Amino acid sequence: MNDEHPSNEHQNADGDVPGDRERHAPEAFHALCAEFGIVLEPAEIDRLTRYLALLLDTNAQFNLTSITDWEEAWTKHIFDSLTLLSVLTELQPAEVVDIGSGGGLPGIPLAIAKPDVNFTLLEATGKKARFLAQAAEACNLQNVFIVNGRAEEAAALGEPLRDRFDVVLARAVGRLNVLLELTVPFARIGGIVIAVKGGQADVEVEEARPALHKLHAAHLETITTPTGRLVIIEKRRTTPKVYPRRPGEPKKHPL
Repeated sequence: MNDEHPSNEHQNADGDVPGDRERHAPEAFHALCAEFGIVLEPAEIDRLTRYLALLLDTNAQFNLTSITDWEEAWTKHIFDSLTLLSVLTELQPAEVVDIGSGGGLPGIPLAIAKPDVNFTLLEATGKKARFLAQAAEACNLQNVFIVNGRAEEAAALGEPLRDRFDVVLARAVGRLNVLLELTVPFARIGGIVIAVKGGQADVEVEEARPALHKLHAAHLETITTPTGRLVIIEKRRTTPKVYPRRPGEPKKHPL
């Protein structure tokens, strides 16, 4: 597990991503934010624009997202990530980790909107971790820290990220009965896991009851947003030392 250092190979002399000055947040995005009560400063919109431009431009080199349309990406990536803001504002965390961050969703948009919160982005794939470091540098995010490693190893007993975080985020990581083993060990006792889910959220919660019991966690509520559903889990007691299991085991044999 290694920390990744930023690279500026895709920025010009002004620090801009090529083409980001010609791109703008669409009106549909602003309308959704207004409807959902999300207030962003102009500088935050600028950073979100820069990040999304870099994400889509880099996607032409290797796969970071299946969504390549500019306006659609604002809704399905940026706005969808920002729907977590109300929960974070209520919880007031100091330390947040985004598990399997991939292209930086939801971690980077949230870090832009919450500069007073530290965000650790955990990503197993080296080239994606390098992209995350590059994006954090391009957006001048001093509150973002990149870790290149697998969740099963990063949260193992004795590792510094275990039992550390106030909030653990997971978006598009896997079914709930799998991702709970990959997320709950990172949370402190009383900490919260937020799993970004879709229409099958209720089914997945029921499916994950045995995992919740074994991991000493509980389902608090499921919040419906304009783009999905947020499953809120609380860590009630210390995670048993046998979890998480070895890399690949949680997916092969869900709890």
